[in-house]
Amino acid sequence: MREHELRRRVVSEMHLRRWPQLSVPGKVLQWVLVVEKDERSAEAEYLDHMLPAPLDNPGAAHRSGQFAPGVSIAWERHSEGSSLALFAEGTDPDLTAAMGWATGLPGRIVRATSLTLVKDERAATRLLPKMNFNSDEIVSCMISGKARIWADFRLQGDGFGHLLVAQNGLDDRDFTRTVQRLQDLGNYRNKALLGLPEAQKNWPQLDDIEHKLADLADRLCAKTGRDDDLMSELSALSLQLSTVATSTGYRMSATRAYAQLVQERLEELQVQPLDGYASLNTFTKRRFQPAVRFCDALVVREQQLSERADRLGSLLRARIDTRIENQNAELMRSMERSSKLQLRLQQLVEGLSVVALSYYLLGLVQWGLRGFDGVDVERTLAILVVPTVLTMWIGVRVAKRRLLGSPEE
Repeated sequence: MREHELRRRVVSEMHLRRWPQLSVPGKVLQWVLVVEKDERSAEAEYLDHMLPAPLDNPGAAHRSGQFAPGVSIAWERHSEGSSLALFAEGTDPDLTAAMGWATGLPGRIVRATSLTLVKDERAATRLLPKMNFNSDEIVSCMISGKARIWADFRLQGDGFGHLLVAQNGLDDRDFTRTVQRLQDLGNYRNKALLGLPEAQKNWPQLDDIEHKLADLADRLCAKTGRDDDLMSELSALSLQLSTVATSTGYRMSATRAYAQLVQERLEELQVQPLDGYASLNTFTKRRFQPAVRFCDALVVREQQLSERADRLGSLLRARIDTRIENQNAELMRSMERSSKLQLRLQQLVEGLSVVALSYYLLGLVQWGLRGFDGVDVERTLAILVVPTVLTMWIGVRVAKRRLLGSPEE
């Protein structure tokens, strides 16, 4: 049996996101980076010095290794960038060298977090004064049944967002998975929020387009303005809407997908609120969900404006088509009147031609009769007038029918 060329890659995807088992007490530093396509080769070269890729998979999306005794590293490539995590043992590990190496990675930081891991809440209480949290904005809750977190989700002077996590007797493996889910929640939240500035930037443009569409609809109803001018303006507005949809489509879709992942991680963490503190659920509903809804509103509004523009275009095209049909009908009526007039003129000409031909024929007969003595020319011509006219009329009719066909044809 032949193996599918993507089989091993698909299987490896199921194992990429595993963290090494965390040490408590310990520390975790993580950076989430946006890396451009042209930076990927430089990133791979930089990683090769510390975290060489497996020989059987040089394009591996996950690398891990030991930086120094008690300090390990894990790097992972994502669709929009990369993440790098440092795992250190002890209460106050020396991460200066590891952090110096990490800063050399190409890319732009989307999120940088420092997690302090302690055994229980008693140890956490001793550390809380040193965490420099804003006491009015501390978020604290129970997660996964036993563990507890403290954070204010603000950047401190070192550029990191700090979290304090107490294990509280949670199984080591469960605790590792819980902390990883907690980090995934924050990482996806920040990636989702990348769409908010884009939505805010394009919202005024949609306001302007909506105003212009309303004005265009009023002019269309009032039948003011030339149809080609209205169609030109409508085409320009439709092009603007397409530009907005194209420039924001990917970012808004990503925001929607990341928001769904945030919701899934919240459910997996089994958050339990504590009296006197805001929980992760409360913080997410109050700060995160409104931003996501605003991004969704931008997409919905753009679609609605596109539908309005399409309806206006259909109405305008229907008016133009109706006007063209009326013009064509008027042209046909004009052509019909012209044809009838031409027919009457033709009949008049035919009548005149019969009279003229009869006159000239009788003139020739007159000259012929004058050559005979004893013939009463005047009386003979009087007798021949009617037969001559009838003969000429019949001759013209026969000639016309032979040339043009019968009237029925």
